[in-house]
Amino acid sequence: MIPLYQEKTNITKHARKILRFLEAKKESISPLLIVTHDYPDPDALASAFALQYLAENFYGVASKIVYGGIVGRVENRAMVGILKMPVHKLKAADFKKYNRVALVDTQPVFENNAFPKNRKATLVIDQHPSVERPAAELSIVDTECGATSTILAQCLLLLRIEIPVRIATALAYGILTDTMNLYRAKHAEVIDIYLDILSRSDLWVLAHIQNPPRSRRFFMTLGQGIQNAAVRRGLIIANLGPAENPDLVAQIADFLLTYKRMSWAFCTGRYKGKLYASLRSEKPNCDAAQVLRDIFEDQASAGGHGLIAGGSFKIKDADHDESWNEAEQLLINRLLRRLRIPIKGDFYYPFRQKLVFQEKCEGK
Repeated sequence: MIPLYQEKTNITKHARKILRFLEAKKESISPLLIVTHDYPDPDALASAFALQYLAENFYGVASKIVYGGIVGRVENRAMVGILKMPVHKLKAADFKKYNRVALVDTQPVFENNAFPKNRKATLVIDQHPSVERPAAELSIVDTECGATSTILAQCLLLLRIEIPVRIATALAYGILTDTMNLYRAKHAEVIDIYLDILSRSDLWVLAHIQNPPRSRRFFMTLGQGIQNAAVRRGLIIANLGPAENPDLVAQIADFLLTYKRMSWAFCTGRYKGKLYASLRSEKPNCDAAQVLRDIFEDQASAGGHGLIAGGSFKIKDADHDESWNEAEQLLINRLLRRLRIPIKGDFYYPFRQKLVFQEKCEGK
């Protein structure tokens, strides 16, 4: 039996629904394929990890966690490695082999996963808004929970079990990253759940995941992003060119937003024939996802929540720089119009000017 806790927000209600669903279905949904969005972030990885532990250890549901793309960001790779997370690269045959599929931190209609659009999912657990209800036996979409990990963490907390340290540490990191260090946590319950799961985590491991060794190439890309950063009227943009992985685009957008007096940060990067774009904002109550969708040709190729948005699309004639340059400039022009910033006018390069000044001083 699930203990009756006092319910504060929908997080507890949704967690309770998931537990009841698993209790009712049990082995009938085994084996279960757990699918994250492509290029999974800590929230997606932690949610899948927790769902697998919950399903296998309490309801007898065998499962496999898969993802499309790569685990690119160095912190994410550290998370997978240090916590020994059993995640696997998605294979085309997986959807044929598994009749039962759960999607976490994504939804069937989203473009950021390879789930067949003509199939019905078994379970969907997500935090992102969608224009249509997910086709699933049970769909949980909580746009107020801050992170999908919060829902899975509450599932485990409701059971009043001894949560394994690896699972708790993953969930704590998933919540922390997707709420921007709790800045984006809208409800006190999100913070309560985080603190509860954090108390069960390994803080030493968590610190090592957050501060892993970084490659020379990472710093070169970061340096290029800083050198190329251009500013106009509270908007800072950077085109990275070819990127080691798509996660770097989001990471550098996060970093650039911290420049003083910036309200928006926009970053693009090229990876395997696709242009990736990340948009960040510090404006309260803004919808960065809608802004990014508005500047994309195909709105379904962009998404996000609150102050964070990202998307990608294929580039025709990707072998020619002109095609990339045109696509990047088109997005920038559309973004300027969307943010009501005049297209006519010059960007300035704050970090280049400083370097030029230093060189002149050294020459003297």
